[in-house]
Amino acid sequence: MTDPSGAAEFAAIERIAARLAAGGVGRPAGELWIGDDAAIVVIGAARVAVSADALVEGVHADLSLTTRADLGWKALAVNVSDLAAMGCVASRAVVTVAGPPDTDLDGLYEGLAAAADTYGCPVVGGDLTGAAVLVVSVTVLGDAGLTPGPVTRAGARPDDQIWVTGPLGGAAAGLAALRRASRGGPVVPGALRQAHARPVPRVAEGTAARELGARAMIDISDGFGADLGHVLDASGVGAELTVVPVATGASAAEALGGGDDYELVFCAPAEAPIRAGFADRGLPEPILVGRCVADRGRRTLADRPFGPSGWAHAIGDPGRGTAAGPGGGR
Repeated sequence: MTDPSGAAEFAAIERIAARLAAGGVGRPAGELWIGDDAAIVVIGAARVAVSADALVEGVHADLSLTTRADLGWKALAVNVSDLAAMGCVASRAVVTVAGPPDTDLDGLYEGLAAAADTYGCPVVGGDLTGAAVLVVSVTVLGDAGLTPGPVTRAGARPDDQIWVTGPLGGAAAGLAALRRASRGGPVVPGALRQAHARPVPRVAEGTAARELGARAMIDISDGFGADLGHVLDASGVGAELTVVPVATGASAAEALGGGDDYELVFCAPAEAPIRAGFADRGLPEPILVGRCVADRGRRTLADRPFGPSGWAHAIGDPGRGTAAGPGGGR
């Protein structure tokens, strides 16, 4: 990894956003463009959430460790998660696949179809084309005409509580275990393999957080430290964390910076009925991990500074084959 903070990636995104804005097409009222988990656009009378991510063999997936069906599942699931991170629900998907002539399309689409069925997000179109390596690009759309509206990264305020929907690090630990097993190590525990190969987007949890008063939210794709940092940067606040919840079989470092978990981290006022509201909906209890503070430069975990640990996705970086997950900041 040449850029563990992701600074180069996000600097590139900022340059691209500035270049596009310079084209003279102003952003209409009520729309949200580059800079969050999904874009919000107005089409006729409809307000629509749109997200897109590409997964590349050798960058986001090692197909000697997992199957093409797993890649198909993940390609759709991570986009569903982007909408969940705004409290929206993906309802349609378009898929483009580029790959060599011997690509196992049946296996890939088996996983895509399984995720589409599980999350009620049918694939309605797309494209197939040739390429030197397998690339799966998915775009999802969902209803953003919600009350209350979609949750962005930019709404957290001082004294808001910071919550996480589940323990972290399982995906990174699963990837490490799969690599050890490929070299003759022990069999990978099923839960760790599943965490890496078939992540579960927290759709119901995202909707619950939005309805219960969350003011900022993001899914944990690049790593908890990095993704919480995006919320803090966008909101202009700092954070004092007391704990980072660690998944069984994972390390504290994997929980803080491993990425690919697709749990949600959200900020809500202290008076918001988060625990009771999740319980009323039959959802697992979220974990309170800290609070936002007014000092935007303060970022501590158990009174010690923490940085933006996580995965970067630099174009042209040959080391990206070691990445745990796709990330996908916009």
